[in-house]
Amino acid sequence: MINLRSSHGLQGRGEMNQSRGDMNLGDRGLTLRSSQNLVGGLVLLGLAALALWLTRDLSQGTLGEMGPAMLPRWLAVGVGLCGLALLAGAFLQPGEALEGWHLRGPAMVTAGIVAFALTIRSFPLGSVTTSGLGLVIAGPLSILISSFATSEATLRERLCLALGLTGFCMVLFADVLNLPIPLFPRSMQGWFPTDWGMKAPMRLVAVTLIAATVVLILLGRKGNKTGEVPHV
Repeated sequence: MINLRSSHGLQGRGEMNQSRGDMNLGDRGLTLRSSQNLVGGLVLLGLAALALWLTRDLSQGTLGEMGPAMLPRWLAVGVGLCGLALLAGAFLQPGEALEGWHLRGPAMVTAGIVAFALTIRSFPLGSVTTSGLGLVIAGPLSILISSFATSEATLRERLCLALGLTGFCMVLFADVLNLPIPLFPRSMQGWFPTDWGMKAPMRLVAVTLIAATVVLILLGRKGNKTGEVPHV
């Protein structure tokens, strides 16, 4: 049986601090100080366990020759550690109580992941074959869709995140880690001289995306200083 009381001196069963969600779990002296952190930690642990299970048959490889499971597996470990930290914090630090469920965030993040999976590379879908758009288009598209999980971000902030993060991912995954990720749609493959090789066009596009992000940030700061309402 769960005994509810607040950490502000409320005694007796059935009482709870609604603003902070403190709960005393039974007679063991274990006080839940943030039900929101508790649920968040459990969700992260569940996602980490699912990712580890899905990548169980993939090769991890080595740091010098990374396999397909290296990044998702260690990312899952990191997510699991964050989940454990949230669980510990739920009992050690006061926090917010669990509020009502909002579907906008999970729905938009899921839509962004699905959009990325459908556009990053071509694959047969029934009687048709999808057009692989590569990371240069699939990246910003999925990030923009996911960014609508919150209504607080402006369009300029969404564009900065989409362009900057895509440029960073192109350099990290295709250049530094040398992973075989589709970068461009087929229609763009003839845009660059053949003697440039594979990495020169990638670096040029990545630098362009990052430079566009810097310009958007500077324009936003200039608009804030002059008191103008940003148009982007």
